[in-house]
Amino acid sequence: MEEPTSGPEPEAPGAQAVPESAEGPGEPSGPAGPQPLGVPVTPTGQTAVDAALRRLAEADHLPTGGHLDMYEDVHRGLREVLASLDQQPGPPAPSPTTHDNRS
Repeated sequence: MEEPTSGPEPEAPGAQAVPESAEGPGEPSGPAGPQPLGVPVTPTGQTAVDAALRRLAEADHLPTGGHLDMYEDVHRGLREVLASLDQQPGPPAPSPTTHDNRS
């Protein structure tokens, strides 16, 4: 006659152990929450553009419902930066007529 033993029972051959979670032994853990993508951002040298790109990291901390508003705000800011480039004076345009300075 065998005496009862205390402790874990031996595993059957080929059986895999079920990982224990914080909920308790044998309880499956829930799905992992959203994780940051970890996409590296390379500075552009344009202060406004770099600030907008850094702002995209805020999406990691917002509920999904808040992503669209934040993305639209960043997009609006980037469009404003591009539009402002058209307003800055550049080098003078070449004259539309050519002059022959020969006498």
